[in-house]
Amino acid sequence: MLRNCCLQHPPLRTYNPARYDSLPDVFLRRFNQAERSPTFIEVRLKRKLVTAVFTAVIPWFFTSCADSASSTVIKIGCAGPLTGDQAQIGSDMCQGARFAVDRANAAGRGLSGYTLEFVPLDDQHNPSQAVNVANRFAADPDVMGVIGHFNSSCTKPASAVYEASSLVHVTPGSTNPDLSKQGYATFFRVVATDEVQGPKGAEYAAGKLGAKRVFIIDDKTTYGKGLADQFEKRARQLNLEILGHEGITQGDKDFTPLLTRIKPLNPDAIYFGGIYPEGALLLRQARGLDIGCIFIGGDGIATPLLAELSTPEIAEGVYATMVGGDIKADPQAQDFVAGYEARYGPVGQWTSFAFDSANILIAALEKAGRKDRGAVLEAMRQIPEFRGVTGKISFDERGDNKNQSIGIFRITDGRLAYVEPAQ
Repeated sequence: MLRNCCLQHPPLRTYNPARYDSLPDVFLRRFNQAERSPTFIEVRLKRKLVTAVFTAVIPWFFTSCADSASSTVIKIGCAGPLTGDQAQIGSDMCQGARFAVDRANAAGRGLSGYTLEFVPLDDQHNPSQAVNVANRFAADPDVMGVIGHFNSSCTKPASAVYEASSLVHVTPGSTNPDLSKQGYATFFRVVATDEVQGPKGAEYAAGKLGAKRVFIIDDKTTYGKGLADQFEKRARQLNLEILGHEGITQGDKDFTPLLTRIKPLNPDAIYFGGIYPEGALLLRQARGLDIGCIFIGGDGIATPLLAELSTPEIAEGVYATMVGGDIKADPQAQDFVAGYEARYGPVGQWTSFAFDSANILIAALEKAGRKDRGAVLEAMRQIPEFRGVTGKISFDERGDNKNQSIGIFRITDGRLAYVEPAQ
């Protein structure tokens, strides 16, 4: 009885792999059978058709939306050093250009039906970054022109990018003469070149300042060395004794070894081709070594920032050449000066040149009559003499300003004061 009450298990079956298909095999066999059915083929064709239409239409849809959003916008770029030790230069420059764009919008200038949009980008006063900035502007079809760059070493490589994309760029600060000798139709500048500025500095040093023995220092950049070379060339023609010409590196802080070698030479003047951060350090360290000679340079040190970094007492009496003259004494510039200072504060060293650069570009847009880079370029070439706040501006066949005026400036009580025009 007990045996009959126990659960009886069925006999074990021996597994024979040959009798069974794997699950994937079953799935594939049935899928292949279904795949050949008319219904399956019809569905698959419909899906392919929908996918093709979707792929074609969606990019067009978003592109059309983007075009629609930007169709009434014309962008004006500004490229300069907005960070780092030259940030004040870039800020002054781009604020001047922005002020011109904002005024144009308020007055309804530009192309009818379009709004001008100002786009500043930081080139970090670095040539490689300048090329990146130029490529960004060139790739944006709404950008019709660029104000910049400031440093000649940045403008030189960036100008090739602008030329390749027929994009006008107007520099308010790059003075190296080789820039306009590259043969680029899209290059324009409103400032005088170092072929004018350097010699004028030498003439003033030899004439009004009475220097006879000069030591020359440059920062080895496209701008600084180019300017110093032009100064030296003219100084030798004037029979000034050149005690030496050495280069420093931007970003260096200690120039004591160089100045220690200069001191026993007893120069009447030190000429510096470079920018104010290094200029201020050179000046402070020179005075610390009791080198009390004349300190003179180009427009790279023509700024009250030289006094801020070195102290007003140390910077007192420093001379600098600067493109243009004293806009605060020009009756035709007073509306600009008052309007700018009410909004931003004191007019910076390069503010007025950027303001004029932007206004010339806007005038070219109006003359072109349409949103087209080629038309804007042609219009720039045809603009007659333009009266800006920095004076009369007209371009020669290389894009240089025909008005190559140079002024003499002096640091007085921590301020940059206009002295007289360079003769």
